[in-house]
Amino acid sequence: MIVSILTNLIKRIDFMAIPTIQPGTTKIGWIGTGVMGASMVGHLMDAGFSATVYTRSKSKAEPLIQKGASWADSPKAVAEAADVIFSIVGFPTDVREVMLGEEGALAGASAGKILVDMTTSDPSLAVEIAESAEAKGVFSVDAPVSGGDVGAKNGTLSIMIGGDQAVVDALKPCWDAMGKTIVYQGGPGSGQHTKMVNQILIATNMIGVCEALLYGYKAGLDLPTVLQSVGSGAAGSWSLSNLGPRIMDNNFDPGFFVEHFIKDMGIALAEAKAMNLSLPGLALGHQLYLAVQAQGHGRDGTHALQLALASLSNVDWENRS
Repeated sequence: MIVSILTNLIKRIDFMAIPTIQPGTTKIGWIGTGVMGASMVGHLMDAGFSATVYTRSKSKAEPLIQKGASWADSPKAVAEAADVIFSIVGFPTDVREVMLGEEGALAGASAGKILVDMTTSDPSLAVEIAESAEAKGVFSVDAPVSGGDVGAKNGTLSIMIGGDQAVVDALKPCWDAMGKTIVYQGGPGSGQHTKMVNQILIATNMIGVCEALLYGYKAGLDLPTVLQSVGSGAAGSWSLSNLGPRIMDNNFDPGFFVEHFIKDMGIALAEAKAMNLSLPGLALGHQLYLAVQAQGHGRDGTHALQLALASLSNVDWENRS
C-alpha cells in the first residue's frame, strides 16, 4: 500500500512538473498578433524561441511567418505545437474562446504545458482558467501588460503577473524578452486586479492631460514649449510625455484602442461594485470614453479623448490654427 501511495505521488509530481524554459529548446505558441502581440512575439523570436502563431486574420501574422514563425489554424493547434502558449486578444469573451473553447488552447494542451494570458480581462476568468488548467495538469498564468504599442515595440512593457510563483519564475526568459518591469503580484487573478489599478490611474490621468492641452491651446500658448516645462515636473506622466506629442500632431493612431479601454473600465467598475466601492472618477472617465466611441473613434487610441473634450467647448481640435 505504501508503494502504491508513493507511486501515485511520484506520478502526480511528474504530472505537474514545471518545465525548464529556455531559447532554442522551448517552443512558443502565440494567439493574437495585433497592435501589441506582433511586437511581443517578435521579441521572443529575436531571443531565440521558435514560435507557432494564430490570429483571426492570417494576413496580420504574415510578417511573423516571413520571419520564421509557423502558422496554426486554431488556438488548439497552437497548443499542440508549443510548450508555452501566450494569448493577447481583445475582450474577455475572446479570452474564453481561445483558452477554454472547443478549439481553444486548453483543449490542445497536455500536462506540463503553460498557458499565459496577457489580455486585460476579468480577474474571475483568470481564476477559472487556472482551475480548469490545473485539472489537466496544465499551468496557467495571467500577465496583463502596460506600456502600449511603444512599450511592446521597444520590449519595455510593465508586466503584472498572477499565478504560481515557481511557474512565473521559470518564465523569466520570456518576460525579459518582452518587458522591463516584471512584478509577481500573487495567485491567479492578481495580475488582472493589478491591471485594473493601472487602468483606473490612466482613466483620470488622461482627462487631466487632454484638458490641460486644451486649456493651453485656448490660452494661446505654444504647446510643445509648455510640455518642456510641465513634462518633467510634478505634473509629468507617461501619458503626457508619450501621448501628449501625438495629440499635438493630430496623430490618434492606436497604441491602445478606445473600445478596449472602455472594456477595461467596465471590468474595473464591475469589480468595484462587487467590493462596494464608489469610484466616481473612473465612472466619469468611462462616460467620456463612451462619448469618444459614439463620435466614431472606438478604433483610435485612448488619447482621442482630446477630440471629445474639445468638442464640448466647440473646438475643432484637428483643424485648429
